[in-house]
Amino acid sequence: MILPAAVLGLLALAPSAAEAPPPYSGRESRVRVALPRLDDQVTVDGVLDEPAWERAARLVGFSQYAPVDGRPADEETEVLVWYSPSAIHFGIRAHALPGTVRASLANRDRLEAEDQVQIFLDTFHDGRQALMFAVNPLGVQADGALIEGTRTQGGSFSGLASGREEPDLSPDFVFDSKGRLTAEGFEVEVRIPFKSLRYQSAPRQDWGLSVIRRVQSSGHEDSWTPARRASTSFLAQAGTLEGISDLHPGLILDLSPVVTAKADGAPAAGGWAYDSGAPEVGGNVRWGVTNNLTLNGTVNPDFSQVEADASQFTFDPRSALFFPEKRPFFLEGIEQFTTPNNLIYTRRVVAPVGAARLTGKAAGTRVAALIAVDGEEASASGRDHPLFGILRLQRDVFGHSRLGFAYTDRTDARASNRVAEVDAHLAFASLYTLDLQAALSRTRREDVRTAPLWYAVLARNGHRFGFRYALTGLHPDFRAESGFINRGAIARANLDHRLTFFGADGGWWESLSSDVVLDGIWRYHAFARGPALERKLHFNNNATLRGGWKAGASVLVEDFAYDPDLYSDYALAGGSSGRPEVLPFRGTPHLHNLDYVLTGSTPEFSKLSATLQYIWGRDENFFEWSAAAIKYLTLTADWRPTDQVRVSPQYQLQGFDRKSDGSTVGVRRIPRLKVEYQLSRSIFFRVVGEYDANRRDALRDDSRTELPVLIRDAAGVYQPAGVEERNRFRVDWLFSYQPRPGTVVFAGYGSTLTEPEALRFRDLRRASDGFFLKLSYLFRM
Repeated sequence: MILPAAVLGLLALAPSAAEAPPPYSGRESRVRVALPRLDDQVTVDGVLDEPAWERAARLVGFSQYAPVDGRPADEETEVLVWYSPSAIHFGIRAHALPGTVRASLANRDRLEAEDQVQIFLDTFHDGRQALMFAVNPLGVQADGALIEGTRTQGGSFSGLASGREEPDLSPDFVFDSKGRLTAEGFEVEVRIPFKSLRYQSAPRQDWGLSVIRRVQSSGHEDSWTPARRASTSFLAQAGTLEGISDLHPGLILDLSPVVTAKADGAPAAGGWAYDSGAPEVGGNVRWGVTNNLTLNGTVNPDFSQVEADASQFTFDPRSALFFPEKRPFFLEGIEQFTTPNNLIYTRRVVAPVGAARLTGKAAGTRVAALIAVDGEEASASGRDHPLFGILRLQRDVFGHSRLGFAYTDRTDARASNRVAEVDAHLAFASLYTLDLQAALSRTRREDVRTAPLWYAVLARNGHRFGFRYALTGLHPDFRAESGFINRGAIARANLDHRLTFFGADGGWWESLSSDVVLDGIWRYHAFARGPALERKLHFNNNATLRGGWKAGASVLVEDFAYDPDLYSDYALAGGSSGRPEVLPFRGTPHLHNLDYVLTGSTPEFSKLSATLQYIWGRDENFFEWSAAAIKYLTLTADWRPTDQVRVSPQYQLQGFDRKSDGSTVGVRRIPRLKVEYQLSRSIFFRVVGEYDANRRDALRDDSRTELPVLIRDAAGVYQPAGVEERNRFRVDWLFSYQPRPGTVVFAGYGSTLTEPEALRFRDLRRASDGFFLKLSYLFRM
C-alpha cells in the first residue's frame, strides 16, 4: 500500500525513539520536567554513552546563585535525568577551562575543596525538605539532608547569612557514582536506588529537584533553576520532575552485624597493662515499613567514634561546649529530630544496650521517634539503666510554614526529666519568617520542679537589607536532660540589621555586607526590669572578593556586669601570716570591653587553602574577674600535595594578660595536625596529632585588693588557687575500609601522653592508650 505524500511528510517530521528530547532550561522559573521512565540497564562508569542517556531529560541554562544571584553562569553545565523501576539516574556534563577543575580522591563528605555538583531531591514535593547527593568530578560522594527553617543565626562575626541553608551531612545513603575528567571539563554518572529514599505513596507523583554546581576556581555557585537568595526558601524555588510512577524498590531491609574489640592501656604495678576483654557482637536493622516510613533498631551497638573530638576554647565559662553527633546509628534521620534550642541532643544517650527509631512522613506530618536503654555508666547511681523516650512531629501548613511538637523523657530510677514543646516556623510575604517556641520541663529529683522556656525570632532575608530580632528566655529551673542547653537561667534580646552591596559583574569585589548587632543578656527574673548582665554592640563587615577570597573586620563594644553566682566558691586570703583570714570575694561591678576582629580565607586553590581569625583588645579575665588584654588566634590550612594526600594543620591560641602589670594570667595553645592518605575511594589511612598546652597563673584579686584567691573544693574547704599547668599530647591512628555505608573495617590506635613543660617533647610520658577494631557488613535484601 502506498501512503499519501502528506502522511509520509508528517512521519518524516516525527522524532525517532532515540532522538533526544528538547532541553529544559533553568532560566525559566517553575520548570516542569517530563521525566522519562526507561527499562534500560546501564553501567555506572562515568561514561554517558548508553542509549538511555540519549532519551534522558536534559537540564540546561544554569545561572549564578552565589555570591551574586541572577547573573549568567561562567561555564556551561548539563544534567541528564531518567528513572528505571528501581532507581533514578543522573548524568552530569560540566564544562571548565583547562587546569581549573578541583578533583581528588577525597574522603566521603569531605568535598569542601572540590568542584562538586549537589542534587537536592524533594521526594515529598513540599518545598521544605530534601535529600542531598553530591559528587566531585571523580564521583567521590557526599550526602545529607536539608530541612529548611532549622538554621539558627546570631552570635558570629560573619553577620546575618543570606541565601540557602547548608545541608546536614550526618546521614549516609547507599548510591553509586563514578566520574572522570574530560577535555571539556568532567562527566559524572549517578544512580540512586529507590531503596535509599523515602517518598510518597501515591501511584503517580511529582518530585522537586534543585541542582547546584560549585566551581572552586571562581568561588561561585551555579543553580539550574533561577533561585534567588532573597527568599524564605531555596527548595520552594526548585523545578519539578513530574509523572513519576510505577516504582518497584522491592523489599527494603538492611541487616548490619557488627563485631568490635578493644584493649585499653593504663599504668599498672611494674609497668603497663591492657584491659582487653572479649569481643562484642551487635547488630543494626533497617526496615522500610512503607515507602515513607523507616524503622531502625540496634542491639548492643558500637557507639565509639573513630576520631576524637577536636579541642575547643571556652570563651565564657557559663556557656557549655557543643560537640556534634558522630555515631552511625543516630546519624540516619537525625535532621528529623531538630528543634529550636536543641531540646533533642542524642549524645545524651551515652552507651545504650539497645535502641529503636522510627522516621518518615505520613499524611503531611513528619514523624521521628526514638527509644533507647542506656548503660549503667550513664546512671547517677551507677546501677540503673536510664530510659530515653523522644518524639518529634512536624506538620506542613500555610504554604511553606510548619508547626512542630516535641516530647522527651529521661527516667533514671526514681529521678526523671520530661520536656514538652510546641514550635512554629511561619514564612510570609516571600522574605519574612517568624519562628516561635514554648516549652515546659518537669524535673524530679529531691523535689519536683516545673519551668518554662520561650523563644521568638522575626527575620527578613532581603537581597540588600535583612534583619533578625530574637527573644529567648530560660527559667532557672528549666532542664532538658535529653537536649543541649548552652546557657540557662537567662533572658536574651538580640537585634541584627544587615545591609549588602554588590559589585559590578567581573569587578574585583563581588559583595560587601555590613551589620550592626545589639545584644543584651539578663538574669531570667530581671528581664526588662533589672540591670543587664551583658550589653554588646557589634559592628561586622564581610566582603567576598573575585576568585573566592573572603575578608572580614569587626569592632566589639561590650559591658559585662559582675555575676556573683559564677564566683560563689571564690574567697580571698587575708589577715597576717600568723592569723590567716578568709575574706569574701567581691568583683568589680562592671568591665568595659573593646575588641577587634579580623577574619580571612583564601580560595580553594588546587593545592592549598587557608583561614584566619584573630581577636584582640580589652576584655574580661574570667579567672579573676578583671580587665585583661586578650588575644584569640585560629589558623587553619588544607594542603593537598597530591590527589591522594591531604595535610590539615590548625593552630589555636588563647591568652589573657593582666591590664595592671602585663603579666599572663592564662594561656592555652592547641596545635593540631591531621594527615590523610586516600589509597582508593574506599581505603584511607589517617593520623591525627593534637597538643593541648594549658597554663594558669596563681590567681589574685587583680582589680581591687591584690590578695590571693581561694577556691572552695568539693569538700567545702578553701584552697589556694595556685599555678596550674596541663600539657597533653594525643595521637590517633586509623585504617579505614568503607566501600559503602554500613560496610566498614576500622582499625586504630590512640595514645595520650603528658609532660611537665609545654611543647618540649623531651619528657613525654604515656598516660593512657588503646587499640580498637570494628567490623561491619551491610546485607541489603
